[in-house]
Amino acid sequence: MTVITRFAPSPTGYLHIGSARTALFNWLYARHMGGKFLLRIEDTDRARSTDEAIEVIMKGMQWLGLDWNDDVVFQFARAERHREVALNLLKENKAYYCYCTPDELNAMRERLKAEGKPPRYDGTWRDRDPSEAPSGVKPALRLKAPQTGETHLEDLVQGDIAVSNAQLDDMVLLRGDGTPTYMLSVVVDDHDMNISHVIRGDDHLTNTFRQKQLYQACGWSEPQFAHIPLIHGADGAKLSKRHGALGVDAYQDMGFLRDAMCNYLLRLGWSHGDDEIISRQQAIEWFNLESIGRSPARFDMAKLTNLNAHYIRHESDDHLLDLIRPQLENQIHRALQNEDMERLNRGMDGLKQRARTLPELIESALIYIMPHPIPLDDKASDILSEESRKLLFPLVEVLGAQEIWAADALEEALRGHADTKGIKFGQIAQPLRAALTGRGVSPGIFDVMLALGRDATIERIRNVAL
Repeated sequence: MTVITRFAPSPTGYLHIGSARTALFNWLYARHMGGKFLLRIEDTDRARSTDEAIEVIMKGMQWLGLDWNDDVVFQFARAERHREVALNLLKENKAYYCYCTPDELNAMRERLKAEGKPPRYDGTWRDRDPSEAPSGVKPALRLKAPQTGETHLEDLVQGDIAVSNAQLDDMVLLRGDGTPTYMLSVVVDDHDMNISHVIRGDDHLTNTFRQKQLYQACGWSEPQFAHIPLIHGADGAKLSKRHGALGVDAYQDMGFLRDAMCNYLLRLGWSHGDDEIISRQQAIEWFNLESIGRSPARFDMAKLTNLNAHYIRHESDDHLLDLIRPQLENQIHRALQNEDMERLNRGMDGLKQRARTLPELIESALIYIMPHPIPLDDKASDILSEESRKLLFPLVEVLGAQEIWAADALEEALRGHADTKGIKFGQIAQPLRAALTGRGVSPGIFDVMLALGRDATIERIRNVAL
């Protein structure tokens, strides 16, 4: 059997973090099994579906590296096929027209609630003669669902579950205006797309029992189901914007790396022993459905940020420069020159050790490309007192005479100068950092000097020395 999974978002908004995890799990399982991963856009809600949302979803998946096989399927375009299946069930006496008005349905629900029963359709028109239908009412088409026994589900994550058919009413397949319902469209599409595994959030669990009844009525084989627990916030409450429940595009804008994001999403509910850092290739090799937990995962922004810092530290300098170059040029209002790129290349290893996100990396990288004289932040201004500036002036000569521009040699020269002057090295190092970077906090001072080079180092000291 060829494994075929699918991701089927509704284009009514951004690609939510929970939906992104669902897409990742489907993609990984398909790739692990050597199968296919398909994308279906469930755009049947015409009032809320937008082209902009479709574009955002696709861009989000592309950023995450979740490529799909075959052409994208648009559910609304298949409405005639959905209707065809429903009407065939009608011909086989497996469905029937219901002429209940909205007011009658509301009254039915209220009566059942008053009786302490679930508010469900009571089958009023299930066996009633259509000749009794009132005039002027456009009927809905309902499935003749089993009324006795149980519907069983062997879920690959949740285990074996059974629901009494008495709890499931005759669901609507076609609305009064003839449009197919979501429940019908999903089943028909999954069947026609040969989906072998439906991997989705456990908020769809109730739908699955109804959908199984529809598979059985159509005489179709069912896919295997795997229902993933939802994601909660770090406090255990339902995930919301205050926990960081944003669109995937927002995390990209916030400076999270793709591989860090996928690694974090993978670990939300799935594990491989004690492994925390998992590469894409390892994820494909190791992923299985058996290792998905049954309890809700907790989204923790701090953990995501720490993981992102790890990925930044281990990312290649060239790739990081490619990622931050547009933002750097936007901030300094000019294109980066060869000299800028050389400094950034020399300084990147020191910069990325301290950055947790790309904006932090961009902010710290500005020290190497700012025009002279560089601006000073408040802490640097406090450090560069008149006395400190006087201590910097002799360094112009000391560094100008330095033959070897290397970290060890520079440190030896500056410490030797401090000893000669009878001062502590920190009395030179702090104002030197402020003079070279304009900041009170920066990468190691010798890393900065190596990245800037001799001429720029001396020029920046001259700009503030007295």
